[in-house]
Amino acid sequence: MKRIRNRKDKIIMWIAIVVVVMVSGVFISTLIANNKVPKLGVVDGKLTDMPETPNAVSSQTTDKDKKVAPFPYKENLQSTKDGIKLAVKAYGDVKLIEEKADYLRYVFTTGLMRYNDDVEFYFDEQNKVVHFRSASRLGYSDMGLNRERYNALYDYYMNH
Repeated sequence: MKRIRNRKDKIIMWIAIVVVVMVSGVFISTLIANNKVPKLGVVDGKLTDMPETPNAVSSQTTDKDKKVAPFPYKENLQSTKDGIKLAVKAYGDVKLIEEKADYLRYVFTTGLMRYNDDVEFYFDEQNKVVHFRSASRLGYSDMGLNRERYNALYDYYMNH
Protein backbone atom coordinates (compact mmCIF):
# COMPACT_ATOMS: atom_id res chain seq x y z
CA MET A 1 0.00 0.00 0.00
CA LYS A 2 1.25 3.44 -0.86
CA ARG A 3 2.37 5.54 2.01
CA ILE A 4 0.10 8.40 2.91
CA ARG A 5 2.23 11.41 2.05
CA ASN A 6 0.41 14.42 3.40
CA ARG A 7 -2.09 15.65 5.90
CA LYS A 8 -4.87 16.02 3.30
CA ASP A 9 -4.61 12.34 2.33
CA LYS A 10 -4.80 11.31 6.00
CA ILE A 11 -7.94 13.40 6.53
CA ILE A 12 -9.61 11.90 3.45
CA MET A 13 -8.72 8.39 4.66
CA TRP A 14 -10.23 9.05 8.11
CA ILE A 15 -13.39 10.54 6.60
CA ALA A 16 -13.76 7.43 4.42
CA ILE A 17 -13.34 5.16 7.46
CA VAL A 18 -15.94 7.14 9.44
CA VAL A 19 -18.42 6.99 6.54
CA VAL A 20 -17.98 3.22 6.15
CA VAL A 21 -18.48 2.70 9.90
CA MET A 22 -21.61 4.91 9.93
CA VAL A 23 -23.17 3.21 6.89
CA SER A 24 -22.42 -0.20 8.39
CA GLY A 25 -24.06 0.86 11.66
CA VAL A 26 -27.21 2.04 9.90
CA PHE A 27 -27.37 -1.18 7.87
CA ILE A 28 -26.94 -3.38 10.95
CA SER A 29 -29.50 -1.48 13.04
CA THR A 30 -32.02 -1.62 10.17
CA LEU A 31 -31.45 -5.36 9.80
CA ILE A 32 -32.00 -5.90 13.54
CA ALA A 33 -35.15 -3.74 13.63
CA ASN A 34 -36.57 -5.45 10.53
CA ASN A 35 -36.21 -8.86 12.17
CA LYS A 36 -37.47 -7.90 15.63
CA VAL A 37 -40.85 -9.58 16.04
CA PRO A 38 -43.45 -7.29 17.61
CA LYS A 39 -45.95 -8.54 20.19
CA LEU A 40 -49.04 -9.40 18.16
CA GLY A 41 -52.21 -11.40 18.56
CA VAL A 42 -55.82 -11.13 19.68
CA VAL A 43 -56.87 -9.96 23.13
CA ASP A 44 -60.57 -9.81 23.99
CA GLY A 45 -61.54 -9.97 20.32
CA LYS A 46 -59.17 -7.16 19.29
CA LEU A 47 -56.05 -7.27 17.17
CA THR A 48 -52.99 -5.33 18.31
CA ASP A 49 -53.41 -1.54 18.45
CA MET A 50 -52.23 0.47 15.49
CA PRO A 51 -48.86 2.23 15.50
CA GLU A 52 -48.68 6.03 15.52
CA THR A 53 -47.05 5.94 12.08
CA PRO A 54 -49.17 5.84 8.89
CA ASN A 55 -47.64 2.54 7.68
CA ALA A 56 -50.50 0.26 8.77
CA VAL A 57 -54.18 -0.54 8.14
CA SER A 58 -56.78 -2.40 10.19
CA SER A 59 -60.46 -3.25 10.17
CA GLN A 60 -60.62 -2.56 13.92
CA THR A 61 -59.13 0.93 14.07
CA THR A 62 -61.11 4.12 14.55
CA ASP A 63 -58.53 6.11 12.55
CA LYS A 64 -60.28 6.75 9.22
CA ASP A 65 -56.96 7.01 7.35
CA LYS A 66 -56.01 3.48 8.46
CA LYS A 67 -59.47 1.88 8.37
CA VAL A 68 -60.35 -0.99 6.04
CA ALA A 69 -63.44 -3.21 5.94
CA PRO A 70 -63.37 -6.67 7.49
CA PHE A 71 -63.62 -9.67 5.19
CA PRO A 72 -67.09 -11.24 5.18
CA TYR A 73 -67.44 -14.90 6.10
CA LYS A 74 -68.07 -17.47 3.40
CA GLU A 75 -70.24 -20.51 4.24
CA ASN A 76 -68.46 -21.34 7.51
CA LEU A 77 -65.21 -20.86 9.43
CA GLN A 78 -63.29 -23.51 7.49
CA SER A 79 -64.26 -22.26 4.03
CA THR A 80 -63.50 -18.70 5.15
CA LYS A 81 -60.07 -19.67 6.48
CA ASP A 82 -59.36 -21.66 3.29
CA GLY A 83 -60.31 -18.60 1.22
CA ILE A 84 -57.99 -16.34 3.21
CA LYS A 85 -55.12 -18.82 2.89
CA LEU A 86 -55.68 -19.07 -0.87
CA ALA A 87 -55.62 -15.28 -1.24
CA VAL A 88 -52.43 -15.03 0.82
CA LYS A 89 -50.75 -17.77 -1.19
CA ALA A 90 -51.70 -16.04 -4.46
CA TYR A 91 -50.21 -12.77 -3.21
CA GLY A 92 -46.82 -14.40 -2.51
CA ASP A 93 -43.62 -13.44 -0.66
CA VAL A 94 -45.15 -14.64 2.58
CA LYS A 95 -44.46 -16.94 5.50
CA LEU A 96 -47.08 -18.35 7.88
CA ILE A 97 -45.94 -17.59 11.43
CA GLU A 98 -48.88 -18.64 13.60
CA GLU A 99 -52.18 -20.43 13.11
CA LYS A 100 -54.94 -20.94 15.66
CA ALA A 101 -58.58 -21.88 15.21
CA ASP A 102 -59.58 -18.19 15.00
CA TYR A 103 -56.31 -16.50 14.01
CA LEU A 104 -53.65 -16.40 11.29
CA ARG A 105 -50.43 -14.40 11.35
CA TYR A 106 -48.13 -13.98 8.36
CA VAL A 107 -44.97 -12.07 7.55
CA PHE A 108 -44.86 -10.58 4.07
CA THR A 109 -41.48 -9.52 2.70
CA THR A 110 -41.27 -6.60 0.29
CA GLY A 111 -39.46 -7.05 -2.99
CA LEU A 112 -36.46 -4.75 -3.31
CA MET A 113 -35.67 -3.68 0.24
CA ARG A 114 -36.77 -6.99 1.87
CA TYR A 115 -38.71 -5.26 4.68
CA ASN A 116 -40.97 -7.42 6.84
CA ASP A 117 -44.64 -6.52 7.29
CA ASP A 118 -46.85 -8.32 9.81
CA VAL A 119 -50.34 -9.32 8.66
CA GLU A 120 -52.99 -10.73 10.98
CA PHE A 121 -56.44 -12.20 10.41
CA TYR A 122 -58.87 -12.67 13.30
CA PHE A 123 -61.88 -14.86 12.55
CA ASP A 124 -64.76 -13.31 14.49
CA GLU A 125 -67.18 -16.22 14.57
CA GLN A 126 -69.84 -14.28 16.47
CA ASN A 127 -70.09 -11.47 13.87
CA LYS A 128 -69.15 -13.66 10.87
CA VAL A 129 -66.32 -11.38 9.72
CA VAL A 130 -62.55 -11.63 9.47
CA HIS A 131 -60.72 -8.69 10.99
CA PHE A 132 -57.51 -7.66 9.28
CA ARG A 133 -54.37 -5.85 10.37
CA SER A 134 -51.28 -5.16 8.27
CA ALA A 135 -48.36 -3.11 9.60
CA SER A 136 -44.79 -2.41 8.57
CA ARG A 137 -42.17 -3.24 11.18
CA LEU A 138 -39.84 -0.48 10.11
CA GLY A 139 -39.98 3.10 8.98
CA TYR A 140 -42.61 5.79 8.91
CA SER A 141 -44.39 5.60 5.57
CA ASP A 142 -45.06 2.48 3.55
CA MET A 143 -46.09 4.45 0.45
CA GLY A 144 -49.53 2.80 0.69
CA LEU A 145 -48.25 -0.79 0.45
CA ASN A 146 -50.27 -2.16 3.39
CA ARG A 147 -53.50 -0.78 1.93
CA GLU A 148 -52.58 -2.10 -1.53
CA ARG A 149 -51.90 -5.51 0.01
CA TYR A 150 -55.27 -5.42 1.77
CA ASN A 151 -57.03 -4.49 -1.48
CA ALA A 152 -55.33 -7.30 -3.41
CA LEU A 153 -56.09 -9.90 -0.73
CA TYR A 154 -59.69 -8.71 -0.37
CA ASP A 155 -60.30 -8.75 -4.13
CA TYR A 156 -58.83 -12.23 -4.52
CA TYR A 157 -60.77 -13.55 -1.53
CA MET A 158 -64.06 -12.13 -2.80
CA ASN A 159 -63.61 -13.44 -6.34
CA HIS A 160 -62.34 -16.98 -5.70
